[in-house]
Amino acid sequence: MKLPAHTQISTTPSPLGLLTLAAAGPNLVGAWFEGQAHFPDISSFAHTPSHPVMQLAAEQLAEYFAGQRTVFELPLDLSTGTAFQQAVWQAMRGIACSHTCSYKAISERIGRPSATRAVGAAVGRNPLSIIVPCHRVVASNGALTGYAGGLERKTALLHLESAL
Repeated sequence: MKLPAHTQISTTPSPLGLLTLAAAGPNLVGAWFEGQAHFPDISSFAHTPSHPVMQLAAEQLAEYFAGQRTVFELPLDLSTGTAFQQAVWQAMRGIACSHTCSYKAISERIGRPSATRAVGAAVGRNPLSIIVPCHRVVASNGALTGYAGGLERKTALLHLESAL
């Protein structure tokens, strides 16, 4: 994933570890847990904690972790992914809080029923952890598999949402 050259970053605490937020213009383009897989190189970006969309994202994430928010209302830019990844990420946005969905169901939802493994790869590269709820994607048998932020975090997020 290549973030836009004008990306700005900030960090916000969470009960599951520090989150790095990224914005490009008025849109949020990233939210990653510290140390998660596929964390992009952000070393060249300006740290701008006063950026409006990152402040709004930090507020909404705090509300989510406090059990006061189930839907994020943020301007998002998912264009850093391929067309296939964007389709998967959009499909994940439709998974309601406290529900789960299988990789297979997402592959069928985007019209690619035989692309379950590719869906798994796209889910793992989701640039907007929690906000685009990749933690709600599970194996067809309900097992918790893969999460770029770690299975402990995935389990904790699902418990927070009472989905387990």
